[in-house]
Amino acid sequence: MRLILNPSAGGGRAAAALPGVEARLRELGVAFRTDTTGGLEDVGDLAREAAAAGEVAVPLSGDGCVGAVASALAGVDGALMGVLPGGRGNDFARVTGIPRDPVAACDVLVHGTPRPVDLGEVDGRRFIGIASLGFDSEANRIANEAPSRLGPLVYAYGALRALAGWKHARFTVDVDGHRTEVRGWSVAAANSGAYGGGMLLAPDAELDDGMLDVVLTTESSKLTFLRGLPRVFKGTHVELPTVRVLRGATVAIAADRPFTVYADGDPIAELPCTVRALPGAVQVLLPA
Repeated sequence: MRLILNPSAGGGRAAAALPGVEARLRELGVAFRTDTTGGLEDVGDLAREAAAAGEVAVPLSGDGCVGAVASALAGVDGALMGVLPGGRGNDFARVTGIPRDPVAACDVLVHGTPRPVDLGEVDGRRFIGIASLGFDSEANRIANEAPSRLGPLVYAYGALRALAGWKHARFTVDVDGHRTEVRGWSVAAANSGAYGGGMLLAPDAELDDGMLDVVLTTESSKLTFLRGLPRVFKGTHVELPTVRVLRGATVAIAADRPFTVYADGDPIAELPCTVRALPGAVQVLLPA
């Protein structure tokens, strides 16, 4: 196996976990080597090198690095990846049942089952979790600039800070040829169910159904939005009258003002954009 370590992930959490991870892999009798990356720019190259060498590519990092490895391996014959969560949110591990303790997650690399996992793609750039925009654009930007000591709370912090200056936008969303226009907070195209450190934005989304769950958060007062925000952590916000969920394989999105699209915690595109589901794009070792 090839460990791909992002030492800055999780405010240093991934780097701190490395000695325990390596010790556990030795106990399990796993042959491995470790590469350290300085950022997402070279993660894809390391993942493809691992696949070419017949190694399992295993990011020890956050969801951004997990998405980058998955993107690099998509469509590569025989490529296989594992996941050791080392970031702040670790939402991919959360929705797939991988232990969020990276040392405990080592056992999945040995006893897990390879399974095909879908990816999403925004204008040619792939992601594994949720692509979102609107209010989420500002909340993500603030969260990415926040102090690492906040840990998973950084996402709630970003949302609360973004709330102060938010003004509703008008979105045009075309899902498999069916056009919808809404005014409100945000649009998200979900390949996975969770983002933001445990927010179940799309509780019914599946990683292997070849579809995207499109979550529209429509117009409401800031107080109503704030009252409903805790429900996102249980996924019950979809029962609110201000939330609509559509499903489709291709989603075209535009708005009445510019927004950056974020996915797996990082900026990935600008509006207008088209999001597509890529069925069974990558094989991932998951709990049996």
